[in-house]
Amino acid sequence: MTGFKHWRRARPFWGGLLVLLGGAEIILTVWAPLPVVMHVGMQNFLGYLMPILILLSGLLLMFHPVQRVFYSLLAIILAFSSWITSNMGGFFIGMILVLVGGSLAFAWAPVEEEVAVPSAPSPDPDDHHEEKPFPMGFTEEAR
Repeated sequence: MTGFKHWRRARPFWGGLLVLLGGAEIILTVWAPLPVVMHVGMQNFLGYLMPILILLSGLLLMFHPVQRVFYSLLAIILAFSSWITSNMGGFFIGMILVLVGGSLAFAWAPVEEEVAVPSAPSPDPDDHHEEKPFPMGFTEEAR
């Protein structure tokens, strides 16, 4: 298994990637020079803060998967709050990406490594001696 493939499987990679893409899309719609974009007072500050926190939670999902439940729930809550603060959650697209990515990360579970169990030695094909159990109280020396 290659190094990146092993790294990717040891964390909620796809969930974190979707959260990152959604956060980037939301922050790009906040920065967009469109006439429908509104920047007013405290909502202007929150419009920038929410996608930055979403991006941060996406990065933490990928690089600190032990706390994936907290980061995924944080991303989902921030996605819902971006509906109000960041142009309808990046015109729905970013919010949907973050919700799906947060859900994937929440549902992800680490794959446990399979431990190789030593198998019993295979019987020798040339050995035709059939083992019979000893009656109770008898040992091999009594044979």
